[in-house]
Amino acid sequence: MSESVKENAPKMAKAQKLVGVKGMNDILPPDSSRWEWLESQVRALMARYAYRNVRLPIVEPTALFVRGLGEVTDIVEKEMYSFEDRLNGEQLTLRPEGTAGLVRSVVEHNLLYEGGKRLYYMGPMFRHERPQRGRYRQFHQIGAEVLGFGGAEVDAELILLANDLWKVLGLKDVRLELNSLGQPAERQAHRAALITHLEKHSDVLDEEAKRRLHSNPLRILDTKNPAMQSVVEAAPRLLDFLGEASLAHFNAVKAILDANGIAYSINPRLVRGMDYYNLTVFEFITTSLGSQGTICGGGRYDYLIEQVGGKPAPAVGWALGVERVLELIKEQGEALPDLAPDVYAIIPESTALPVAMQVLQSLRACGVSAQMHAGSGEGMGSMKSQFKKADASGARFALVFGAEELAQGLVAVKSLRDGAGAQRTETLGTVAHWAHSLQSAL
Repeated sequence: MSESVKENAPKMAKAQKLVGVKGMNDILPPDSSRWEWLESQVRALMARYAYRNVRLPIVEPTALFVRGLGEVTDIVEKEMYSFEDRLNGEQLTLRPEGTAGLVRSVVEHNLLYEGGKRLYYMGPMFRHERPQRGRYRQFHQIGAEVLGFGGAEVDAELILLANDLWKVLGLKDVRLELNSLGQPAERQAHRAALITHLEKHSDVLDEEAKRRLHSNPLRILDTKNPAMQSVVEAAPRLLDFLGEASLAHFNAVKAILDANGIAYSINPRLVRGMDYYNLTVFEFITTSLGSQGTICGGGRYDYLIEQVGGKPAPAVGWALGVERVLELIKEQGEALPDLAPDVYAIIPESTALPVAMQVLQSLRACGVSAQMHAGSGEGMGSMKSQFKKADASGARFALVFGAEELAQGLVAVKSLRDGAGAQRTETLGTVAHWAHSLQSAL
């Protein structure tokens, strides 16, 4: 800005700096390119499994989550961002998870009319929790859901899909835990036995467990309180209450995993956090992220479609935490792309801009990513400073649009990485030809 413009600019009071909501984080470069890379790997894998993408609203009716997740779950009781629409008084909630909204969409649009569906989604979720590593108030999930199929083979398929994703991402230290929650009548019998057991040890139960004893005793099995571990370990196991059909379903899932060499362990205390699950439940867990070790979890939810007003239909799915997966990749030292440009244009004089920008457009049309140096409005900057910025950009090559080269219809191509310093010239009129040679070297 020139001095005259500065002098004539209106005087304004300095505004107070605004900051974002705690636990809702900006995702900035270069981290954002890693998110894009992860999402691209997911999309490619989903396509190989023939899953189709759905994009769902962030805001849903509050009743959807109360009805679907359960009134006495932590999410509904403590963590949802709910509010009243000031225009019509409707009770709304920022979605705390993706499955309920997806099921609502499937029912609303009658997607199962022509048969079952394999679907996946990506996006932000919201829960009012204490922010910590791997746990944020706005977090992101990728979910895969199969609706309209009741066989154990789709439970196993989803587990195979997740396991393949860990391979694609290069993740190690991820183990699979399995359990079966059976059917409602089996859970009711187990629930009665569980309450009787816990009541005998009421002196050991903490306040949270006492509150849940008659409303949601199954969740007590998931406690992290060390003082209660012996009582929980001695509690009746739901697996012992399963009938023939439920056991057959669970054994069929395990047989498919065994045939595919997928290692797993049975965890009879694995219950998941939502009320809608039945039969198979599972989690993929790592020891590399401390207390936030679950990176993916899911299971079968055969009654949720009916609960939200649809015709009864079986369903199964999982969701992974994007932040936790990226943190695990970083923790394990896996290299993540930062999507640096292929070339960086060095422009000594502004008079070279028309030609330089024409060349860059031609390169981009050929699939070469190109970044142009931009001046401050008072000059393009020294060659030395431009080369420093070119190197910092991560580009493999610098294109130097010097006056001497341009006078001969040429541009200098200088290597910034392998064989750094090596330089050659290319003809401005044959960009498509040497663009391919650049790509082969990238």
